[in-house]
Amino acid sequence: MSFTEASFQELKSEIDAWVRGPGEEYANVIEQTGSVPPELFADLKQHGYFSLAAPEHLGGKGIPFDRYLELMEIFSRSHGSVRMLVHVINGTWRAMEPFATDEQRESIIKPSVAGDTLVAFTLTEATAGSGADLRSTVRREGDTYILNGEKHLITFGVKCNYWLLAARLEGATGKEGFIALLLPNTGLPGVEVIDDSETMGIRGTDHAILRFTNVAVPVSARLGDEGEGLAVTLGGFLLPSRVSVAMSCVGLAERAQELAVEYANRRETFGKRIAERQAIQFMLAENYADIAAARALVLEAARAFEAGAANAGILSSASKMIAVDMITRVTDKALQIHGGQGYWKRNTIERVYRDARAPRFEEGTNEIQKQVVARAVLNGTSAY
Repeated sequence: MSFTEASFQELKSEIDAWVRGPGEEYANVIEQTGSVPPELFADLKQHGYFSLAAPEHLGGKGIPFDRYLELMEIFSRSHGSVRMLVHVINGTWRAMEPFATDEQRESIIKPSVAGDTLVAFTLTEATAGSGADLRSTVRREGDTYILNGEKHLITFGVKCNYWLLAARLEGATGKEGFIALLLPNTGLPGVEVIDDSETMGIRGTDHAILRFTNVAVPVSARLGDEGEGLAVTLGGFLLPSRVSVAMSCVGLAERAQELAVEYANRRETFGKRIAERQAIQFMLAENYADIAAARALVLEAARAFEAGAANAGILSSASKMIAVDMITRVTDKALQIHGGQGYWKRNTIERVYRDARAPRFEEGTNEIQKQVVARAVLNGTSAY
């Protein structure tokens, strides 16, 4: 499918109908069982929702990044696990494609875009920040790397086919020793996979703690050259992913607002719908303005990334920073409008409120984003 405005609008309508229909049914199943049913993955794959953002030569639909985020906005009104599947699978190819060999492109990237192979982004560690201070190491012995270290909070780390893993060469400092590996999840000796999927929200998405003890990894599993690992993980994945997470906040906030409006229009106290009460009206008005402002900044960041603008990085961090604070305020007010009813799991706002907490740590906490933005402001590279 070549991107056209007409086909794009049809796709938006199709996704909205899916989110409000089958998506809600899947959401109920996930909340009841605590796991994503295989039928959901198959349904998303059959509709082509894993290949929205990738270019056509990889088997994708070639939708520009800023327009793809309009679709992510819609998906994010659904269950958190639906959003997570679409978000991650539509993003990992960006990290791999510029550095991949022809063999990696054919055997891993294209099947990932098609939804046949699941790649888990494997960066975060319990004892280091998600950057150049990583403690997972590799030691080269001929055509083999010996991998040691531990990762945690790895989304899809239990059930994935490959870990897109970041480590550093033993003894190296800074970005020069940073490498990326495409490590198969095939029960390699020395790999321990711990299921750590019991989370507050985004139920159904699996998360892993991974431990590597003297794991032999062929050098051919490396993505890019030694020293390019930071470019793979930070520039290739995290920068656009922050913008996508920010848009996820926008979409879920819109769903919270929708639920609040519906409840306010039917709930009565003392003979009057609470929608007629000024206190409720003010909360809904504040939510609208909050969402609209965050959405505008997210789209600006997306367009900057699409254009390769010099300020794309700072806008990426700024958009996530603003969107995360926004969704916290919006979902809190939406829950308050529901009163005591919002505290019960039978009401959708309870799940939305829990799911809204995850973006606060995805792709770097707001404290990290503020450091990134402040650094750019202070060194004069923060042009609007």
